[in-house]
Amino acid sequence: MADDLPGLPAAPVERWLREALPELFDGGPWRTELISGGLSNITYRLWLPGGTVILRRPPLAHVLPRAHDMAREYRVLRALFGTPVPVPEPLALCSDPDVLGVTFYVMRDVPGSVLRTGTDTEPLSPAVRGELAASLIAVLADLHDVSPDAVGLGDYGRRSGYCVRQIKTWGAQWERSRTRDLPDMDTLLARLAELAPEDSACTIVHGDFRLDNTVVSLPPDEPPRVVAVLDWELSTLGDPIADLATTLSYWHDPGDVERGEIPVSAGLTDHPGFPTAESLAATYAARTGRDLGNLSFYLGLAWMKLAVICEGVHARYLGGQTLGEGYAKVGPAVPLLAARGLRALGCAD
Repeated sequence: MADDLPGLPAAPVERWLREALPELFDGGPWRTELISGGLSNITYRLWLPGGTVILRRPPLAHVLPRAHDMAREYRVLRALFGTPVPVPEPLALCSDPDVLGVTFYVMRDVPGSVLRTGTDTEPLSPAVRGELAASLIAVLADLHDVSPDAVGLGDYGRRSGYCVRQIKTWGAQWERSRTRDLPDMDTLLARLAELAPEDSACTIVHGDFRLDNTVVSLPPDEPPRVVAVLDWELSTLGDPIADLATTLSYWHDPGDVERGEIPVSAGLTDHPGFPTAESLAATYAARTGRDLGNLSFYLGLAWMKLAVICEGVHARYLGGQTLGEGYAKVGPAVPLLAARGLRALGCAD
């Protein structure tokens, strides 16, 4: 039997695996590891006799209402598997509280690399970096081109009022997560509410689309491209420009020293060959034909959301409920994110 890991007791998982995945697990030796890199849901790799799978479960504590919905994440994977959007094959969902005490799911492990830091992308050639960026934005455009009704996701979210709802939802999450007073966040939330645009296009949105939430192929094994998109916990029906802005908020332009102080994706694209965020946006606009005239609002929204996410992670860190390293740097990033959001809206120097 595999060793117990935090959040993953081996005995009940083994019993469930025998029943749920008999073609992969017949009771033989198996082992597990905690996959580092995520700041929210917990991800493990399981080496089973019949193949390698990935198990996803919610955090150990400080789970906000409606967040970390594993059944919802599993549903979108099932809907998108086999479309032009590359996703891992979903294998089984468990809602039995006697196994882990929470709902979780298992998906097939996709061969490839997950590039999490600047150290991971530094050895790549400028040409490979450029091709990865092009593939990333092409996959985002492909996602926004998928008809929700055609893949059974017509009821995956409301089809109107996305931006207004996002501001209310994340504002409420901020109040539940906040560990200190931060006037800039209060100002940012108020200003976003004033500027929220009328409804635009409605598509499937990932909600956290960035390079380090993908599996990529790399030379010499295969041409550089995205082979799987991961971490669908924030997916819904919504505004595709908001989804693009989220991607841009994670992009680290060369020379952006402040962005390097925000640990999520810091340094990842700060190398020659990666296009700037502005160039990435232009590529998306050219491919989709969508108007980016109000992109500044969406960037303010994206920085706000990332600030709230980081504050929630910081709260779990202060409560001793995080696994892995790097969490100490998340809390100090929250004021920087709020300030960037205000600057995007033209509300700060």
